[in-house]
This record gives sequence, C-alpha cells and structure tokens, in this order.
Amino acid sequence: EAERSCLTASAGAELSAKLCRRQDINEGAAQPRRAAVFNPYTEFKEFSRRQIKDMERMFRLYDSGRDGYIDLMELKLMMEKLGAPQTHLGLKNMIKEVDEDFDGKLSFREFLLIFHKAAAGELEEDSGLLTLAKLSEIDVSIEGVKGAKNFFEAKVQALSSASKFEAEIKAEQDERKREEEERKHRRAAFRELKSAFTQ
Repeated sequence: EAERSCLTASAGAELSAKLCRRQDINEGAAQPRRAAVFNPYTEFKEFSRRQIKDMERMFRLYDSGRDGYIDLMELKLMMEKLGAPQTHLGLKNMIKEVDEDFDGKLSFREFLLIFHKAAAGELEEDSGLLTLAKLSEIDVSIEGVKGAKNFFEAKVQALSSASKFEAEIKAEQDERKREEEERKHRRAAFRELKSAFTQ
C-alpha cells in the first residue's frame, strides 16, 4: 500500500491538514463538510420566508420523536397521511435520494432539499419525493430571475431578494400587530359585556 506523505516536512500542522484535504478532494475521496450552523433562509434563497416556515411546520408535525429528524417510520406515516403510501423499499429510496450524511433519516436541511430538487425539476416523475412535494400543499414554484448574466444584474437580484425578505418580515410583524389589536378589542368588548351583567 502506497502511503501518502502529506507534505509534513516543512509545512505546519494546519497547512498540512489543508493540503491533505485538497489532495482527498482531488482524488474524490473527501467527505462533504457541512457548515456548523445551517440557515435555511440563506441556503435556500429560492424559497420565501413563508414557504420555509410552512415546510418547517410540516417537518415538525411529522417529527413525532421530536429529535429533529424524520426517520423511516415517520416518513411512512407522512406518506400515508398525504394519501400516497409507499413500500418499505420505496421509503428507503426516498430517504437515500436526499440523505447527504448517510444516516438513514431526514434532517430539516435534507427535507428542504426535497422541495429544492422538486422545484428545480431534478426528481424523477415516479419518485416518491416528487409525490411528497406535490401533495404537501406547499407552493414550491421558483420566483425570481435564474442565473444573473453579469455583476450588476447579480447586485440588483441580491438587493431585490433582500428587500423581498424584509418585506416578508414586515408583513409578518404587521399581521402579529393586527392579531394583537383584535385580541385587545375582544377583551375590551368582553369586559364591557361582563360589567353590564355584574351591575
């Protein structure tokens, strides 16, 4: 077995590790690395805040173990509730299609990947994942311009997506304020009614 000397002679440990990693990547033997913090809003920019919130609500609904993952049995239940039951092998294949860390279950990021692939047309027509995406009642049509042609277009696109994001946050805040106002009015009306009865 030919062992690699990862150029440790004069390089420091950190540089040596980087060179080893680069060599692994070049040879196709590197394991993918995930960022320590996963932010769905920055990683899946094609979806609006509301869409991501809807997907998160759905994910939590079926994560009955409350462990942050949808395992095989939870996926089985999800597909049955959506009216498209799958075979055991079909469920395993569904997970395998987006399971990036090979743990046999779906993290929230991998769950979002289903909708990302469905919206991008990367799923087979007979795929269980495509069925899941279609039946979930979450609109995954991609909005916005695909592939900016030059720097200025990219800038405009980035600015418009940022302002869209801010507009969605503002709309959510306005909705909360409106609900709070309604609650106050109902309480006041109830107090008025109650005082009329207590006199």
